[in-house]
Amino acid sequence: MSSFPRVASFKSPDAFRTRLAALQLNLPCDSAILPAPDSPLAQPLDVDGFRIGNRWVIHPMEGWDAEPDGQPSEYVRARWRNFGRSGAKWIWGGEAMAVVPEGRANPNQVIIQDSTRDALARLLEETVETHRAEVGNGDDLLIGFQLTHSGRFCKPWRKDKMEPRILYTHPVLNRKFRLGEDYPVMGDDEIWRIIDRFIAAARIAESCGARFVDVKHCHGYLGHEFLSAHTRPGPFGGAFENRTRFLREITAGIRAATRLAIGVRLSAFDWVAFRPDPAGSSGNKLGPGIPEEAPVPYRYGFGTDPENPVAYDLTEPRAFLALCRELGIRMINVSCGSPYYVPHIQRPALFPPSDGYQPPEDPLVGCARQIAVTEALKKDFPDLILVGTGYSYLQEYLPHVAQAVVRSGGADAVGLGRMVLSYPTLPKDTLESGKMTHNRICRTFSDCTTAPRNGLISGCYPLDPVYKSIPEADQLKQIKASLR
Repeated sequence: MSSFPRVASFKSPDAFRTRLAALQLNLPCDSAILPAPDSPLAQPLDVDGFRIGNRWVIHPMEGWDAEPDGQPSEYVRARWRNFGRSGAKWIWGGEAMAVVPEGRANPNQVIIQDSTRDALARLLEETVETHRAEVGNGDDLLIGFQLTHSGRFCKPWRKDKMEPRILYTHPVLNRKFRLGEDYPVMGDDEIWRIIDRFIAAARIAESCGARFVDVKHCHGYLGHEFLSAHTRPGPFGGAFENRTRFLREITAGIRAATRLAIGVRLSAFDWVAFRPDPAGSSGNKLGPGIPEEAPVPYRYGFGTDPENPVAYDLTEPRAFLALCRELGIRMINVSCGSPYYVPHIQRPALFPPSDGYQPPEDPLVGCARQIAVTEALKKDFPDLILVGTGYSYLQEYLPHVAQAVVRSGGADAVGLGRMVLSYPTLPKDTLESGKMTHNRICRTFSDCTTAPRNGLISGCYPLDPVYKSIPEADQLKQIKASLR
């Protein structure tokens, strides 16, 4: 394990700020959690004609726990009920929903298609009903569906077999995931068919009662890979106009077929893949992360400095947001990187998942980096609504930082992902009482990632009593023991 101090060791906001200063991080942190109505997070937000009740957002997640035919399972429904009772007024996607079965990231991912329409409508309805029963007014609750195709990270039929659909030969990722240089690249005809499926999925989402759809462009999945397809020939690669054709065509189709608003969850920057340092690894013990060998200039990233692929360059992300503005897309959920090959920048954690590496930097640096990028983009695009990401590792001080960022205009709202798995009512508790339940705070043990990496359902095994009690909990313990 790394030697970085745990967030729980900082017993006051002053101690936490002292650590931030030692790391030379310019991260705002209030001295107290402010309840409603004084909290900046309690203020309403107007988005595309809809007035959202507060500034807390629930990020979309994949649970590896839907039924094999793509229907929501009881695990999915329970997770969505938690979203409803969370107190957050913006549920961004809730679930990453595959638009085609072969585009799933796992064989138990939710699919949005005609056969699942009724179940998805009930899922949304139950979420709203839970919100009304346990939080109150549901008229200011905004819920959308995230539409996705997993592209390079498809694993649709077997939990132990990847079946990637790639847009170009990536010299680092093809090598890392054992794809030969002759691995087939997706043809333009297939891309057009997928575009049609995104549009059809949006129609289904509207019929279910969703108010918007997220056309996913993050974390190494298909939409994100289009943005880095500099070396792909033809209408979907090379020039920026071609690399954004996927978004433009889907947007035009959704506009023609529905009255839905559109959002984009975006990996606003990316780095070259990392791997455990062999010099720091011993047996099953992971070493700290180091960059994979890569050609320079690096032509395989989006928001990546081509001369230094472990640094970001926001030139093209700014061009992308300008395009979103032109397309009438105002909702942008800002993420970065990918959990598959550079998790420490995307999902800062002290404890790595089983396929990861020890953090090469204090995870607070990763949080601050994402927050700073969102602030920079918000400054350039004040008319867009930007949701911040990367807050879970802040733990006790998540609300202190979140309310300070929103107050200063560094983001319009703050999203929660894995934190909601362990502590779903964090938004409600902080807004009602200005306090947190400390034994529910996510400590970034990464079990919610290690489990699906090994074919199990994703959830908070350390803190959620439901997941503590299921057979998969013992299986996960055995897997982790074998890796020590």
